[in-house]
Amino acid sequence: MTIAKKIPKKLYDIELRTLSGDLFDWNTCKGKKILIVNTASECGFTKQYKDLQTLYERYHDTLVVIGAPCNQFGKQEPGNADTINSFCELNFGVTFPLTEKLDVKGEHQHALYSWLTDKTYNGVKSSSVKWNFQKYLIDEEGDLIDYYFSITKPMSKKILKKLDLVG
Repeated sequence: MTIAKKIPKKLYDIELRTLSGDLFDWNTCKGKKILIVNTASECGFTKQYKDLQTLYERYHDTLVVIGAPCNQFGKQEPGNADTINSFCELNFGVTFPLTEKLDVKGEHQHALYSWLTDKTYNGVKSSSVKWNFQKYLIDEEGDLIDYYFSITKPMSKKILKKLDLVG
């Protein structure tokens, strides 16, 4: 028997922990767009950390990037919090927020990804996370705008246009 989990209707009401175990403060995101990305240190798309950091540095006044480490695809994020943090900091200079390791699909899917992937909760569209570095873009009010598969680079015109950074 599975127990139904309660998923808040508002993104900002979802309890989320940082990589260091602290409660994530959604107030840091209010009034900004948010790009949420499930990440992995040993993936072919891992180099996207560089562009995610560039986005975060250039547009931090209007955009928050949140990395959500996940080990569900090819076991490509096997490390613990310290290992993940060190890897991201040393190899890519990551300063954007990283969450604790999350399940983005399946029986133990985190409430954040239940909200991101189910129209019942996000009110926009349903999706499924296909691989590491899938991206979800949220507007300034905490509503889902769209999602992008791993092959869409963080600095792509497709994403930048939705961020109102290119015409």
